[in-house]
Amino acid sequence: MSNAIHYINKNHAELKATEHASIPEQAINIVVGEVLDKASLLIALDNTLSFPDYFAHNWDSAWDCLTDSDAEHLRLDLTDVQQINNEDFEVFKSMIEDAYRDFGRPQLWVVG
Repeated sequence: MSNAIHYINKNHAELKATEHASIPEQAINIVVGEVLDKASLLIALDNTLSFPDYFAHNWDSAWDCLTDSDAEHLRLDLTDVQQINNEDFEVFKSMIEDAYRDFGRPQLWVVG
């Protein structure tokens, strides 16, 4: 299991049953809306982390801006998401894992 990404069901997140699974209070909430895809993820990252003006709205640019940011903990709540593009979601998670492997941050908590 990756140290970069943690999966938590909604009830577990609310109860915070174990310290290991607890979402850090300082976790930054990424809001994607009803559809999770490349566009919604990139827009949400840009809005949430206030990426610089040169952010090009692609995965490479997102990785550069993410690793330049101070973000250590991210939270992505999927409970209201109606549609997920699995390919885009896998690319996003790979980006998080690569950043964590190279820089030790961020960690992502996926709530579903």
